[in-house]
Order: sequence, then structure tokens, then C-alpha cells
Amino acid sequence: MQINHSLKLLSNKLTSILLLACWLSACGGGSAPVVQNPAPPPVDTSPITYSGPVGATADVQQFKLALWDNISSKERCGACHVQDQQSPSFARNDDINLAYSAANSLVNLTSAQDSTLVTKVAGGHNCWLASDSACADIMTTWISNWANVENNANEIILEAPLAKEPGANKNFPASNELFSSTVYPLLETYCANCHTNSATIPISPYFASSDISEAYGAAKARIELDNPANSRFVGRLRDEFHNCWSDCASNANELVMAIQQMADAIELTLLDEKLVNSKALSLFEGTLATGGGRFEKDVIAKWEFKTGKGGTAFDTSGVDPAMNLSLNGQYSWINGWGIQLVKGKAQSSTASSKKLYDLITATNEFSIEAWVVPANVTQEGPARIISYSGGAENRNFTLGQSLYNYDALLRTSNTDNNGDPALSTADADEDLQAGLQHVVLNYDPINGRQLFINGVFTEDLDNTAPGDLNNWNSTYAFVLGSEVSGEFTWAGSIRMVAIHNRVLSAEQITQNFEVGIGQKFFLLFDVSSITQINQSYVVFETSLYDSYSYLFSEPFFISLDDNAVIEPAPLKGMRIGINGREASVGQVFVNLDTSVNQAEYVAGQGQILSRLGTIIPLEKGAELDEFFLTFEQLGRQTNVVVEADPPLPAEAVDLSAQSDIGMRNFAEINASMATLTGVSQNNSAVKAAYEQLKQQLPAVTNMGSFLASNQMAVTQMAIKYCDQLVESSSLRPAFFSGFDFSQAASSAFTDQDKSLIFNPLITKVLGQNISTQPESSAVANELDTLLELLTDCSAGKVCDANYTKTVVKALCAATLGSAAVTLQ
Repeated sequence: MQINHSLKLLSNKLTSILLLACWLSACGGGSAPVVQNPAPPPVDTSPITYSGPVGATADVQQFKLALWDNISSKERCGACHVQDQQSPSFARNDDINLAYSAANSLVNLTSAQDSTLVTKVAGGHNCWLASDSACADIMTTWISNWANVENNANEIILEAPLAKEPGANKNFPASNELFSSTVYPLLETYCANCHTNSATIPISPYFASSDISEAYGAAKARIELDNPANSRFVGRLRDEFHNCWSDCASNANELVMAIQQMADAIELTLLDEKLVNSKALSLFEGTLATGGGRFEKDVIAKWEFKTGKGGTAFDTSGVDPAMNLSLNGQYSWINGWGIQLVKGKAQSSTASSKKLYDLITATNEFSIEAWVVPANVTQEGPARIISYSGGAENRNFTLGQSLYNYDALLRTSNTDNNGDPALSTADADEDLQAGLQHVVLNYDPINGRQLFINGVFTEDLDNTAPGDLNNWNSTYAFVLGSEVSGEFTWAGSIRMVAIHNRVLSAEQITQNFEVGIGQKFFLLFDVSSITQINQSYVVFETSLYDSYSYLFSEPFFISLDDNAVIEPAPLKGMRIGINGREASVGQVFVNLDTSVNQAEYVAGQGQILSRLGTIIPLEKGAELDEFFLTFEQLGRQTNVVVEADPPLPAEAVDLSAQSDIGMRNFAEINASMATLTGVSQNNSAVKAAYEQLKQQLPAVTNMGSFLASNQMAVTQMAIKYCDQLVESSSLRPAFFSGFDFSQAASSAFTDQDKSLIFNPLITKVLGQNISTQPESSAVANELDTLLELLTDCSAGKVCDANYTKTVVKALCAATLGSAAVTLQ
């Protein structure tokens, strides 16, 4: 705990850092190059030059700007649907009024997604992209823009599903032993070159992993126990000829027999006759809960990740050029829309990324909107989530993560080329969590940078004055994940990203947050035979939360019969069932105790049962998993549930003794140095240093986790605080009262004068009569030894008055950066 130990440690660390710097400069960056497939040649999608009659009405002109200009090129509809060629001639270029007349019968301006133009491209008719669904989404956007649909949500009409009883199911056993002896040997033998995380080019899912548990988890959704021949594994070989090891038909039969062998050893799960249960349905038998309602008037790029496969994420904003993203590294698609990045990225070309430069610098403002799921709260860097960047140290903007914080880096006339100083959310607020979050970064010349999490302003103020964007670089590339392989990587899932070239208002952000994200369904569980209320259902909003689970939220009761009489019906102890049995986890509605009644029921809307949501594990896959509900009581039917005795608690383990001594964390160290020196934490030089170094400072208080790099960051913060203290004309005389800083260093530090430096440092840092702090005399001796080394003015060293300040800064930093401050 003595200061001489800290000084020696500092010397050793400086030597190590110098050696490391030399090694790095000799070896280069060390990042493995990312080999990308060559980009296809650019396609000219520019509209045909129009010189015909002007639009007769404002609606015709809106049709031209929103739809015709986008579809009239020869690479889209203008190759066929023009005058004297294929009818209908909605892309004709001789008279926009005639094109308008032809188009009106092909669009539904109140429900753009139901337009004939959309369904045609969705079916593969002349789609100009590799994904029919992406073409359909873009066509929907153009038609919506014609209709000028911005804020109004489409009405969702609940549709009664086909009533069916929960069936007998074969379910995957908890143990992987059966899988390992039947299906896994084939997967391990013939699929391990790709579908493992250790492959040269890893391809998710890793169902051939050497980790049998990982392989089993990845394989379940691709195995159909009730009909092995319909398994996805089999179809890939039999129908798509994917990676057959000899004859595809015979290889597919081998897999069918292996899956059948596994299925034969699994007993049917029969529904317990005592249960009070609803009818059953699967996810895709529900009513699609896509009602629109997002504010997207100024969207210039958008990725919803709907394709679910391949190496491209399509920009479906409808604003050309499309910024389609190439996926590289370790990534996987998420069912229900999204991508998961581990050590991967999704990057647009520099040519298409220039759209951001052109359209954002024109307005000098923008919003970045995203739905993200950080994998953890330990990522540092900041780890790059969304960037418009030219490398690790040059960017136009970045939204990143540092532990529990979101970071916003932005190049303006008042920041550097890396976007520093960054705006970060407050450490104490822990705004970033490892769960699904809606994040918006706003920037405009009045308010600067602002961050919103789940529809709420974080109240973190941008202390850097807003500037202009005139120094943006138009040659950078847009990227999700790290710009440079192996540096500042981010792990997590991205469900949606949208770039707006105007800021979103607080109301618009809240609106987009409340709309939600992903492919969602209303599951209508039929309970008519139990409640005796005609066409009555308990309804959940359900979606694929990720590749491994479903989200069930906010159940409500409703009758689709407008004339139904809502008789009182008690509803208690509701549980979610899957594949013939109640789910083993996620049963948050077991304590539900309410009653369906006319007083709380709203015609056409139903009666809310709970505002809660829960996660249910995915088992066989979204196409095969069958859901139902059970009740302890519903109406007059009851099922007494006797809960099993909880397991006995594990025997307490006598852990090794923990040290009473710990380290201050980064926020505590910063606050302590500010208090001891009197220099404000908001001092611009100190704040910039803290933002740069805080990820290198201790994050936890455990002594065993303290590293050499932590001490280096502590020392650099101490130097910065002491520099600002000594350079301040008001703080310096108050702290070092009586010392003459105008003297040369060779004569300034007499025995009497040096005490004017030592005493305030020792008194402030060590405190008075604290038994755990070093002895004051021992610290004074260490400082005296350091002073002698620093004021050795031989060998031509210049020891003038300026050097006197440098010496005092060094003495201050040695004391402030020592264990006397960092230990607690």
C-alpha cells in the first residue's frame, strides 16, 4: 500500500507499454482481412426521362413522384408495361395521366400491402432483387408514399382460427443421448466442414458442433419427429441437393431412417384429461398483427431483415440507391426478422452509402433508429453497433456500447475525425440492458446529440456545441458491427434499423416504440365451449423473440360475436401449453385471478386480462410448435393444481474468504480525484480524458480483477487532474498556498518551500489519522526521493519556472494516482 510501490509499478508499466507500441508498429494492425464476394455490377434504376403532358391533378403528380419515378426504369416495370406493349401500361412514359389511370386499378391506397402490384412482385414477377419479399416491401412503401400514409395504423381484424383439440405430440427429450446415437453421427461426419463455429468459414446454425449440447439445440428446429420425411434436414438433401455426400436421394433416406430411429424411441405426449384447456393453434395460424403506424416520412434507408436467409440484408426504404448490406463473419438470421452478430458485420458499399452523405448533409440533421438486443453489458470499446465509417479511427457517426452505456460519436465542425468527444448515457442510469431495446440517436444544429431509450429521452445533455456536417467524408461505408475485423466488435441482435434525414420528435419516437418490431401474430385460443359465450377467445400477441423462444404478451378476452352476452366467468391460474403439455418455464400468468364480465368488457376491443408478457422456449420450430392454454378455473370448470414441493436447497458451500480491501471503480476514482483536487468533473480536458479512458479504468471493485492496464489509466487520469489544478490561476494558489511558482526549478524547492507542496498533497489524499492509509512521513520520503530525481538539473536540463510547474504536476500525479486513492 506504500506509494513507492505505485511509482515502481508505474515505471514498469510505462516500459511495457513502450515495448508493446514498438511491437505493434513493427507488426502492423494484426487484423485478419475480410474476404468479400465481388459486388454485382451496378444496375441502372434511374427513371425514364419524362416529357409528356403534366399531371392533371395533384394526385397524378403525387403518383408520378412516389411510384412512377421508381418503377419506370427498364430494369423494373418500364421494360414491359408501357404504351404499345404489355397491358396494363401503368409505367407508360408518353402520358402520365394515362399511366395514372392504369395504375389505379392495381393499387389499394388504404391497404398498400394488398395491392396487385405488391402481390405480383411478391410472387416473383419481375422482382429486381434476389428477394421477392424485399421487392414487395419496397413496392408497398412506394404505394404508401403515393397515398401519403404516414401515421395512421391499419385496422387489424381478428380472424377466428380453425378449432382443433391439442394433439398427441412427440417431444424432444431433455437429454441429448438419443440424438447423439442416431442423427448426430451423420451431421458430424458430413456437415462439420461448414456448420461448426470452428470451421474455416463458419455457417450458422452449428448443428454439427463438437459440443453435442450446442449441436442438439441447433438441430431441434430442423427435425420433425412426427413426420421425419418432412424434416428440414431431409428436404435440404432430397429437394435442394445441398451438400450431398454421394447420391442425394439415398443420403436423404439415411437421414430419414436416423430421425425415424430417434422418433421411435420417444413416447407420445398425451394431454392430461384433467386439464381445463382451450383449443390449439400454431403461430402462423394466428392473425398477422401488422397494423403499420410507424412514422417514416423522412426515412432514407431501412432494414427489417425479413428475408431470413442468405448473405444480403435488403434496404427496403424505397429510396435509391438501395443500401443493401453484405453479411460477413459470424452472423445468423433470427426467426421473426433480425440478424445476430457475434464477430460479424453487415456492410453496404461506399457507393450506395453516399446516399447518407448526400441526403443528411443537405438537411444538417438526422435520426438513427434501431431495435437492438445487446448480448451482454460487458462490451467495451465502444463496441460498434451502427456506423458510417472509414475505419477504426475515422467516422461520420457511430452508435456504440460501453458496458451499460450507449455512446454517440459524431463528426462535426466541433468534434474530431473520430467523432470525439462522445455523448454517453450516464453510468449510474445503466440505460443499456441485455434485452430488446428501441434506441434513437437524434442530431440537429439546435439540440446537438440526444439519445432516447424505449421512447424516453435519457436526459443526457450534449456538452459539445452543435456544429455543421460539412466535414463529413462521402467515401465512407455504412456498417452494422465493427468496421475492422477483430477490433471493437459488438455481439448482439439487430431487429430493425432506419435512418431518417430529419430528427424524429419525442412524440414520433414514442409512436414508433409503441408500434413495436418484428413479425407478430394475435393467437386466438378458443374457449367458447368452456365459457358458453359464443365465439369467445383468450388472445395473446405472440412473436418469435429470437431463434430460441416466443414472446407471449398482454392477453385479453374477446368475443367475435357482436351480439354475444358476456356472462360473468371467473378466470384463474392461466398457463401456456406447448406440444401437448404445459411449458416448464415462463408461466407468469399462474397468479392471474380475475373475472370476465360485462362491466369491464368493451365491445369490439374485449377485456384486458394482464399487461404482463413472458418468454416460452421454442421446441420444434415456428411451423410445428402447437400452443394451447390451461386454466385452474374458467367459468364453471375447474382443475385443482397441486404444486410440487420445491426442491431442497443445495448445501451451502463455504467459499474462500473475501478481502476486506477492494478497488474503487472508474466512476468512484473520477469523483475522488475531482473532490481531492477541486477540479470539476465537467472540466473539458478532464471530461475528454475520462471518456477516452473510462473503459480502461477498473469496472468492478474486486481486488483480484485489478490489471496493469487499470493502473495506467488511473495514472493518466491523475496526470490530467493535476495538470488542470496547476494550470488554474484560481485553484493553484488555493491548493499550494504560499509556494512561488515563478521561481526556477533549480531553486524553488528548498526544505521550507517543498513542504508547501508535500503537506497539502499528503493532507488531502491521505486524510487525518486513518489507520489504513500509509504513514505521512513515509509518503513524504517517497515524494522527496522523486523530487530529487526530477530536479537534477545536470546534463544541460532546463530547470526554469515552466519546469517548476511540471515537477509539481508529477508530485501531484504520483500521490493522486497511488493506492492511497484507488484502494477502499
